[in-house]
Amino acid sequence: MNIPTLTTTTDLLVRKSQLATTRLHTAPLTALGDGQVRVGIERFALTSNNITYAAMGDAMQYWRFFPVDGTEAADWGRIPVWGFGTVRESRHPDVPVGERLYGYFPMANAVDLTPAKVTAAAFFDGAPHRAELHSVYNQYLRCAVDPFYTADSEDVQALLRPLFITSWLIDDFLADNDFFGATADAAQPALMLLSSASSKTAYGTAFQLAQRAGVEVVGLTSPGNVAFCESLGCYHRVLTYDQLDQIAPDAPSIYVDFAGNAVFRKALHTHCRGLKFSSSIGATHVEEMGGAKDLPGPKATLFFAPAQIKKRSAEWGAAGLGQRLVQSWQTFVARVSNPQSPWLRVEHHTGAQAVQAAYQQVLGGRGDPRMGHILSL
Repeated sequence: MNIPTLTTTTDLLVRKSQLATTRLHTAPLTALGDGQVRVGIERFALTSNNITYAAMGDAMQYWRFFPVDGTEAADWGRIPVWGFGTVRESRHPDVPVGERLYGYFPMANAVDLTPAKVTAAAFFDGAPHRAELHSVYNQYLRCAVDPFYTADSEDVQALLRPLFITSWLIDDFLADNDFFGATADAAQPALMLLSSASSKTAYGTAFQLAQRAGVEVVGLTSPGNVAFCESLGCYHRVLTYDQLDQIAPDAPSIYVDFAGNAVFRKALHTHCRGLKFSSSIGATHVEEMGGAKDLPGPKATLFFAPAQIKKRSAEWGAAGLGQRLVQSWQTFVARVSNPQSPWLRVEHHTGAQAVQAAYQQVLGGRGDPRMGHILSL
């Protein structure tokens, strides 16, 4: 197989304290060390989920996965993304040149990995700086045997797979905790209140929750996204952020916060006296992020998907968890990709300028929520 080698790497760097400030960094690639592989990153997704990674880069250690070298490391970072790449060079006996991989990459055209714990299905990056970081993000799946993988759906996988797994885990976590008592009264449906309802992780969560008995899934969104959210069919109701008065204050409810808007969070906590649990997921409203102190009602609790993965893997085994996820994923993708009424349209952005423009668009929360952005540097 004739796989061309790479001689330079190009990265999109983001100023950690000012996410709208970016620059491109190109440098020559050095020789691989023993046991390393060089992966050419061919396509990766950019969604509001990645903006959350940047916004929480220090608090949740996302900047540590692909650190910037030298004196600039304190100020600049590489945002992690999910995508596909091909091994271009290998100095590892069990990972051949030409192998297709799915996993966690920097916004770049190449990355060097140190495969460890290599199995037929996957390997982990054993680079020392990733040793203390969560293993979910360090795993690279070998596409040839990955049950999620089909060659013609790479774009959808890159865009929705990590988000849907989070969605699936949120739904599973809430059900696993008996919805924190919100569903205790069979005569009164529990309100599942989802902010940033047009975001992909939110509507994936709504898709799962809507299959549960005893709940009413309510999407909260901006006026411009109401029609889109209603068209999905997975929300029982869609309200704008200024329509809190249409929610019965004493109704048993759960808030699943994808927006991270501190002002709205406090308004909802104040209005919804029947709130049983408040889960903080993301930060699509980066400019309105803030603390969650002095909130009426339950404490806003950060949801960390890897913790639920660890719990379910212990209870069901990795194979049992994987089987459930794949089955749900296939059902979800069939709906998202329905040619009569697709939930997602893919737009490709190739080259440095196009990638920078797409980043600014996603960061600003602009554009059609039905659009998914696939980037290549």
